[in-house]
Amino acid sequence: MRPAHIAPGIALSAVLADAGGAHGLAAWLVLLALPVAAAAAFLAISDALAGTAHRLPAVTGSLALALLVLGSAVRQAAPRGHVPALAVSTIVVALACYALPAAVWLLSEPVRSVRTAAPRPRASRA
Repeated sequence: MRPAHIAPGIALSAVLADAGGAHGLAAWLVLLALPVAAAAAFLAISDALAGTAHRLPAVTGSLALALLVLGSAVRQAAPRGHVPALAVSTIVVALACYALPAAVWLLSEPVRSVRTAAPRPRASRA
């Protein structure tokens, strides 16, 4: 399994832990997500530079990594027992960054299949 699939799962687990009131667990999950997100971003950037993949996953993966770092820093600097709204918001936006390439792919597939479909010849009624 690629790190690009693991990092959003860990980040989603952190959001769910925050929603459940387990803020300490959420803080550890965000810290766990950082190296996985970094590996995913580095792999996406190397694939984009090699020309084997699009640039969108590289850009969104890097942005998600930066957001996770920001959210972790804000969370660790907050007083114990208090979770700043910015810490949770950055994780949610990072999840949106991870979902963006999939959404673009899903929306572009129907358009691509319509463009490449060959017109059907009409049967003549002679």
